[in-house]
Parts: sequence; C-alpha cells; structure tokens
Amino acid sequence: MGDSNTVKNGNLSINSENIFPIIKKWLYSDHDIFYRELISNGCDAVTKLKKLDMMGEYTLPDGYKARVDVIVNPEEKTLTVVDNGLGMTADEVEEYINQIAFSGATDFIEKYKDKSNADQIIGHFGLGFYSAFMVADEVHIDTLSYKEGAKAVHWECDGGTEYTMGEGDRTQVGTTITLFLNEDCLEFCNEYKAREVVKKYCSFMPTEIYLTKANTQETQIIKADEKLPDDVVLEEIHPEKKEVSEQEEGSPEDSVKDDSDAVEKLKIKKRPELLNETTPLWTKHANDCTKEEYLEFYRKVFHDYKEPLFWIHLNMDYPFNLKGILYFPKINMEYESIEGTIKLYNNQVFIADNIKEVIPEFLLLLKGVIDCPDLPLNVSRSALQNDGFVKKISEFISKKVADKLSGMCKTDKEEYDKYWDDISPFIKFGCLKDDKFCDRMNDYILFKNLDSKYLTLPECLEIKPASEEDKEVSADSAVDENGQKVEAEVVTDDDQAEEAEEKKDKIIYYVTDEKQQGQYIKMFKDAGMDAVILTHPIDQTFVQQLESKNEGVRFQRIDADMTDAMKAETSEEVEKELEAQAESLGKLVKKALNNDKLTVKVEKLKDEKISSVLTVSEETRRMQDMMRMYSMPGMDMGGFGGGEGETLILNANNGLVQYVTDHQEGETVEMICEQLYDLAKIQQAPLSPEAMTKFIARSNEIMMMMTK
Repeated sequence: MGDSNTVKNGNLSINSENIFPIIKKWLYSDHDIFYRELISNGCDAVTKLKKLDMMGEYTLPDGYKARVDVIVNPEEKTLTVVDNGLGMTADEVEEYINQIAFSGATDFIEKYKDKSNADQIIGHFGLGFYSAFMVADEVHIDTLSYKEGAKAVHWECDGGTEYTMGEGDRTQVGTTITLFLNEDCLEFCNEYKAREVVKKYCSFMPTEIYLTKANTQETQIIKADEKLPDDVVLEEIHPEKKEVSEQEEGSPEDSVKDDSDAVEKLKIKKRPELLNETTPLWTKHANDCTKEEYLEFYRKVFHDYKEPLFWIHLNMDYPFNLKGILYFPKINMEYESIEGTIKLYNNQVFIADNIKEVIPEFLLLLKGVIDCPDLPLNVSRSALQNDGFVKKISEFISKKVADKLSGMCKTDKEEYDKYWDDISPFIKFGCLKDDKFCDRMNDYILFKNLDSKYLTLPECLEIKPASEEDKEVSADSAVDENGQKVEAEVVTDDDQAEEAEEKKDKIIYYVTDEKQQGQYIKMFKDAGMDAVILTHPIDQTFVQQLESKNEGVRFQRIDADMTDAMKAETSEEVEKELEAQAESLGKLVKKALNNDKLTVKVEKLKDEKISSVLTVSEETRRMQDMMRMYSMPGMDMGGFGGGEGETLILNANNGLVQYVTDHQEGETVEMICEQLYDLAKIQQAPLSPEAMTKFIARSNEIMMMMTK
C-alpha cells in the first residue's frame, strides 16, 4: 500500500456504469440470500485459517474459538458480519474485491444487461460479496490479514463504481463487513428477520454463527459457576436464607424442597444467540446415530411432529462426495398433498429446496437433506440440466433408495410389509418416472391379496386356483394302505403341452373396489382363487408399466371374465345347448334393455344362487378409463359405455334364469331381464342416476307383485 497514511481512491475495473443496478436487480431472485453469501465467506475464511494452522504456516492464538457474528443495529440501520478467519491484505482486497471476478465482470455486463432471468446469472461469476449491494446503499470492509506484519485495511463503496481504500483500525485477525441498509431493506436489521433468514440458509454451516442486537438492554440470569470469559456481569445475586419455622422443621416436604434458590447467580448482558449446529447429523456415520437423534433432527428441520416411517443415511466418498439423510414420512393420502422437501447443501451451506435436476423427481415426495460439495454453490438450473455429473448423482441417490428398500424386503419382510401401504404410492410413482429404479424394484413391489397377505410379484405369479393344486397333489402323491405317503409315478408323454402352458400369459387378477366388487370376490374365494387389491389411482398406469417390463404377465380385473374355475364341468352336448339358449335369451334381453351392443352368454356356474354376472373385457375397460381421464366435461364418449364390451352372463343353474328360459313369452319376463341386468351391473359399477331411479321403481313393483 506504500505509505501507511495513504488513502487510495480508485474505480472498480469494469468499464461500465451499469454493474450495481444489474446486481441489485438480477444477481439473485431472493434478496435475503446476501446473508448466506457473506456468512459462508466468513466460514470459508475461518476454515482456511484452521488449515494453515494444521499445516504449520500459522499458529492460532490461545483460546481461539472460530466464530462468525451477525450484529443487527436497527437504530443505525446497519448490519454487520464479523469473522475471525484469515483476513485480507491490501493487495488481496485489490484482487478479490476491486477487480470484480477479474476480467469476467466486463463479460458479465455485456452478457446480462438485457437479461431478466436470475437463474442464468447465478453461479457464473464470483459475485457473492457484491450481493450485499442488493440491500445496502453503502458497504464497509475492515480486515486484518493473518500474515506477519500485515496492516489493517478499511474499504468502503457507496454502490457507484468508485471505492475508497486506506489503513484500518482492526486489531484482531479477520474481517468485518458493515452494510448500511437502504430504506427498502430495513427488515434485514430486524432481529427476528435476521434469525429467520440465517436459520434458513446457515443452520448447519461448519462455524458457529452468533446473533446479537446492538445496544440492547436485555439481560439473562445464570448460575455463577456457568460464567463464560466473554460474559458482561451486571449484578451478583446472592441467595436469601429462608427461615424455617418450628412447624415446618422436619416436615416431609422439607426434605424434597428444591434448593435452586440457594445458588449464587449472576445477572449478565444477554449472550449472543447461537443459530447453527456445526456438525449436523448427516456428517456423522450412520452407526454413530441413535433413533432419537434421527427423529429429533427430523422434527427440527422439517417441523413435522409425526414420526417418519424410516430413513436412509447416505454416505459416499467415491466417485463423488455425497452425504445425506432421506426420511420416508407417513402420508395421509386422503387429506394431504404428497409433497416433501429435499434440502440441498454444499459443504453444509444451504443451496435450495427440491432441485429436481439433482434429486430424482419421485424422491421429492420424501423429506430429507443432501450435501454434495462437488456441486456449485450457486446453482444454474440450465447448466445442471446438461451436466452428466449431476445426472450421475441423481442416479446414485435413486440406486441407494432402491438398495435400501430391496434390502429391507429381503432381510426384514415383516417390517417391510408394515410400511408398504404408506410407501407404495411413492415407489409406484418412482417406477413410472425412473426406468432403472423400476428394474431394481421389480421383484420387491408388494401386492396385498384377498386375505390381506403381502406378496411380491414373483409370489403372485405362483398363485394357482385350488382346483389345479388339488390335481397336482393327487398326481404327485398317493397314500398306501398303511397311510404312508408314496410318490406316484407321473407319466407325461407330452412335454410340448407343458411348454405351451409355460408360454401362456400369466394372469394376475385384481380388485379396484372391495365393496363394489364384493360379489366377484366371493366367487373368487369360493373357487379357491386369489386376487390382489389395487385401489390407488396410480395403480392403473402402474400395472401397464409392469406388464411392459415383465413378458407374459397380464393384469386383469376380476370382473373382466368368468374363469373356468367358477363354471361347472359340462359335456360338448350341453355346451351346444347353452349356445342355443344364449342366442334366444340374447334376443330377449337386448329387446328388453333396448341395447344391441350387449353380448349375452349362458353358462352353468357352480354357485346356483348367482343369477347374472356382468363382465367387461380388460382392454375395453382400460380404454373407457383412459377416455374418462382425458375427456372434457360433457364430451360424448362415443361408442364407449352403454354396453360396449360388456357381456351379461346368465347362470343356467339358477332358478330365475331357468324361469326366463321356460317362459320367454311371459308378461313379466322383460321386467325380470331388466332386473337381472341391473343386479349384475350394480355388482360391477354404480348405476347412473336414471338407471338407479328405474331400478328402485321396478324393485318396488316386483315386491308388490309378490304380495298379491
């Protein structure tokens, strides 16, 4: 700096008048982020000084305690950030402050003076310190370098392109930055606002951050033995000796009285408030963390007092550095929108919530923290989208989640079953959004069956109707006259038939509404068959995804067809009779219902009590669902609905159907046909308002006829 009394005046080397208006307007979309920039600069300075001490290039003074202080002064309208890090020499101030981001500043002006998208600017230039000018009319720096013989430097700038730099009066190594806030930004020197913003961005920074309100008269009482060297004692409080009356002496209460009043106390000036936790839970090894610590961290960070189901602790050093904790929250599907919060950090400095370029989209349903020092602190979304490295991070996180879930399913299935209902929407959404995640989870997706047991996809494919199992048992084993089991000789002269059986589609039946489809469920159970319950809106799309991933696997709703297991065995001759019956009854039913699109079949079902069943082919029903999903209100569904793809199955073993067959010219037959159709329909889907009105009127009429 030459002569110590010289004051240097200069222009910031950027050849433009426009830098500050642009910084104020476009540097960051959130003005409060200047807190993060200034405090993280202070933390960096502290970290660097500690490193120099470890390397033997500097010796920290005795009793050194690394810290960053934020001092708000509403009276003076100032805000000060103080650190005891490595400080700067005059040359360093010249280099790091005056030559804004070196030659990059000129490019900055040219490139961004007409742009209005903050995201394009963030992260391109080292402008962290200059974020102070978004909120301040004037900024001062007072700094003293750790270097031997260094002199304190004072620098100030009023937001134009001119600065003043000279010798300062700071005596301790480190840096003080003072912001003289502009009238629009006075909220930032409010103690409560400062606390809120610092906690938002700096809750886990690696250096202790303290908040103080200047000139405050606030005090606090401490025990005398808790006094710290920095405490300013205002008054000593001596305990008053309490006189005990004869009556009170020896009373049972006397022995348990709290003697806290008898302790020497001090009234001190209110201490600075510690705002952060320097070693957050994710920086520790999972083995060193207790369940209570995980829950406490969750409550503190996400302000959610419902206990999460479980969590995944990420800890990785290679091929990139990444740590974090992901919590699976319990979601109340009916009343809450499913949206989590994943907080992204860089070396414990908060970057942003839910950056989906880094975090797989489906994981945004979770709550958690991810710390990746390899990511830029100022994230440019457009740069991230095309960054292969970022894609690898995203894939790694997705893989770790799949590993944790599949591992839990393999080693602790009972626990996994317990969580399934809560985590299944998240996993299914993940499978739809992320192909690799879907491949990894394929065998660990659970399906709840009719007996409320949880089965994996491979287990579902092994389900066989009871009739088939019985055949296998009788074929594979027999019992001798002494009651001993003997292996039966199995003769198979047709391996091709077996191969054909294997190539046949493997059908998994499912239920979408247990109440509505109750009759079908009963028929399935009676036939010794099983189905899985898929009631979530995402399931329809999800089963199609599984079908595309698993060759030969088909999902079919239990009302899509009448399976052989429910039908009585019939001869070829009887089959021909049933076909002829179906033809004549078909004409009758279609006429009664005024519906030519309906298919009518007559079958002999095992359960004589069932009169009629309605089936809709899986393809037709999926098409109808899709049309409903994408159709506009009032849009004509065209050929879909109104009987399209529907088959009415009449049970030839049922007395009512036999009556219709024998009395096709009867005057009540049309009414019975309508009733048979509505009864079948009501088991499968709600009736339309018009059909329901007719059904109730007809039911009343039938009951009246019974009374006569």
